[in-house]
Amino acid sequence: MRAAGGHSDAALRKPFEIGVERRKTESRVMADEIQEKLLEQVKRQGELVRKLKAAKANDIQDSTVSFNLEAQLQSIDHDFADVSYVCGWIPTTKDAIFFDFCVTFVNDDDRLSKWPHLKRWFSNIQSFDRIERKAFPKLEQTVTPLTKKVDRVCNFCFSDRNLIDRKIADEVSKLLELKARLGDKNGEEAPSKLLLKTPKGTRDYGPEQMALRLAVLDKIVTVFKKHGAETIDTPVFERKEVLTGKYGEDSKLIYDLKDQGGEILSLRYDLTVPFARYLAMGKISSIKRYHIAKVYRRDNPSTTRGRYREFYQCDFDIAGQYDPMMPDAECIRIISEALQSLDVGPYRIKLNHRLLLDGIFAACGVPSDKFRGVCSAVDKLDKNSWSEVRKEMIEEKGLDESSADKIGAYVSLFGGMELISNLRKDDELMKYESAVKGLESVELLFKYCDILRVTDKVIFDLSLARGLDYYTGVIFEAILTGDDVGVGSVAGGGRYDNLVGMFDNKNKSIPCVGLSLGVERIFNVLETKLNKEGAKTRTTEVEVFVATAQKNLHEERMKLLSILWDAGVKAEQSYKRNVKLLAQLQYCEESGIPLVVIIGEGELARGEVTLRDVASRAEVSIPRASLIQEIRKRL
Repeated sequence: MRAAGGHSDAALRKPFEIGVERRKTESRVMADEIQEKLLEQVKRQGELVRKLKAAKANDIQDSTVSFNLEAQLQSIDHDFADVSYVCGWIPTTKDAIFFDFCVTFVNDDDRLSKWPHLKRWFSNIQSFDRIERKAFPKLEQTVTPLTKKVDRVCNFCFSDRNLIDRKIADEVSKLLELKARLGDKNGEEAPSKLLLKTPKGTRDYGPEQMALRLAVLDKIVTVFKKHGAETIDTPVFERKEVLTGKYGEDSKLIYDLKDQGGEILSLRYDLTVPFARYLAMGKISSIKRYHIAKVYRRDNPSTTRGRYREFYQCDFDIAGQYDPMMPDAECIRIISEALQSLDVGPYRIKLNHRLLLDGIFAACGVPSDKFRGVCSAVDKLDKNSWSEVRKEMIEEKGLDESSADKIGAYVSLFGGMELISNLRKDDELMKYESAVKGLESVELLFKYCDILRVTDKVIFDLSLARGLDYYTGVIFEAILTGDDVGVGSVAGGGRYDNLVGMFDNKNKSIPCVGLSLGVERIFNVLETKLNKEGAKTRTTEVEVFVATAQKNLHEERMKLLSILWDAGVKAEQSYKRNVKLLAQLQYCEESGIPLVVIIGEGELARGEVTLRDVASRAEVSIPRASLIQEIRKRL
């Protein structure tokens, strides 16, 4: 049969079949290329995991020796200001070794940005491929202060085993994910293989970690309640329009959900905006509340520094029409009390005022429509160097160099009441009403902080900006100043008088001030501290273990347990009918259970029980009728 135009079906099919075959060949070639790339990624990731495990296994450092990695890297950064490479002006094997160390332990943009010279060196070495780095020459005879520091750091293995264990777990998860993708010819995860891992930026918490976490939250709640707060809860997701436009540049970190029956929803970014929505919706004009719940941010996670995509916030806020700075001063006092109760080490509470910042920007020639953008740039000074922030102001925010340099002179200032006096002598700054009002508020705040006895913890710091758009007045932030100086802020907050009005039809504002404790970072600090001390955390609150000395007495155990539970005593037993007494006593010692009640045939006949103190191993026989009274005496 011939087709129209005189061509046979076979002749028409031939070009089509050739095209199909060509596309199949191209697809196979592409799949092979993907597989090759994935295989190379698997090899690199496997090498990284092996290095981490080797570093842990070959720990040559005494765990009792204190080693501040942040301080060492800061010192190395200082030395790199004068040289291009570890040994001087040519790359050597020491550069390759130190580069591998940095990739393993320090390759975090936020961390590297703190050390501009180290970051410049890292980018330079990164430009060489792996084969070129392996070919770097050896110059072992070159010994300088920098080579000594690099050798010490490269030989260092974290004494905090929990930290390196988490790092290993993260990298192993990445390796498994790559291997799973390698199993599929198109480089996508094979559907038949279930990859058991938590989503990026999240983690599981075992019994010991949860025991510590609950203890931390309990201490924080105790402080909040001491100051008269009541608690509320709000949905974990909000209508997207509620969250939009409240966070400035951080709005890009909001998690959006798929359409749910016509409602466009997002996971809450913080607890403050939902609180403002709650006030406006309920027509509530005054409240002192605390709220502890999870929030979600599409941030770049760093589990070793306590930065996650899902994490708890502990918020305390005071809403209502009150006299200036009285609620604000109490919020600073609450931060101080919470950090003291948690024993996180030395800390400082930095404070500033948004009106003062606006006055400074105006005095430096910044147009008013660029205030918030410049403010968000200044907020990065705790992570980035001034040169990087200055570059952002000029290239991204559109400031001229003169204005940026004037801002740089201001944001380098910090101190106490004397800084307020010095700023009042600045005639150019005092031309702006916002600066005058801001300084007046800060002065009053210092006065109240002195009355509340927290002035020794407070520092007036003009570099503090708090990037969120909703702040309108005083702002504050707590940082650790001891060994955990690199962990970032552990608390922050400020005044946001206009946020509630954004949700009210009549734009009725309710003044608010509040704080948020970074419980994840606090938890990481305390967990690290406990691991270094080798302390064991109890995971249960059992007070009494009921044990038997002979066989077939499990029913007597159960009878005694019912009596203890009815009396409110926290008690448990073995779920095996016949278990050796020694095994029961060992379990109590391992679990930290303070008391054991032992039942034997002799005790049953006499109407007695044996009460054993687990710590001292002292035992005493007591009448069964007085058991509860005796237990309460000893607990």
